[in-house]
Amino acid sequence: MIFPMGSFSIVPVLDLKGGEVVHARAGDRARYQPIRSPLAPSSEPGAVVDGLLALAPFRRFYIADLDAIEGCGSHRAVVAALARRHPGIEFWIDAGLTTAAATVAVAATGLVPVLGSETLAAAEELAGAGRDAAGCVLSLDYRGDRFLGPAEVETRAQLWPDRVIVMTLSRVGSGAGPDLARLEEVRRRAGSRRVFAAGGVRDAHDIATLATLGVAGALVATALHDGRIDRASAAAFAAER
Repeated sequence: MIFPMGSFSIVPVLDLKGGEVVHARAGDRARYQPIRSPLAPSSEPGAVVDGLLALAPFRRFYIADLDAIEGCGSHRAVVAALARRHPGIEFWIDAGLTTAAATVAVAATGLVPVLGSETLAAAEELAGAGRDAAGCVLSLDYRGDRFLGPAEVETRAQLWPDRVIVMTLSRVGSGAGPDLARLEEVRRRAGSRRVFAAGGVRDAHDIATLATLGVAGALVATALHDGRIDRASAAAFAAER
């Protein structure tokens, strides 16, 4: 496949639950099971990261700490260990942040805080995070057509930081394809901000389509582990050009 030129990156995803990387499917977190991947001998987070890096030299990873998001634990030590082991990699961490202060605290550790609209307390907290936590990422979370979080977070694009994820939870791990219509709408409103797709990416053809649309990158898990995005395709977009 011939890929369009431009700046686009694949961002591998690790969903952490109970100390393991789990296979996310359609946002139904209660049913997530430990991942089984030909890239790694186990579902231990370090082994999965090593397997993904053996596939391609990815420069950033997105980590969803599902225990923290659901308020029943934390993988803070696990993520910190990964960051120490791979100092050249940018780790984005979604850990159920609710306030600007919590976002600043994560940024101070050298990780990139992701503010998920699903758990964000108010639009004012997003404004404070954007001011005080340089480099933070906003995740606009959707379940079907329903936006999850304070309405003003979605409607007041002037509050968005420089990087925005469009997270369609019902498409995660589903193989349904990216939500192209919503991505185009958010990208139109985002102006010069970089928009990343999350949920439904099936293969290299989807990656090429997103790149052509001007999307900055895609969060991907299943298609990397099952080989639908192969080594050559992964390497082509392992780091933005």
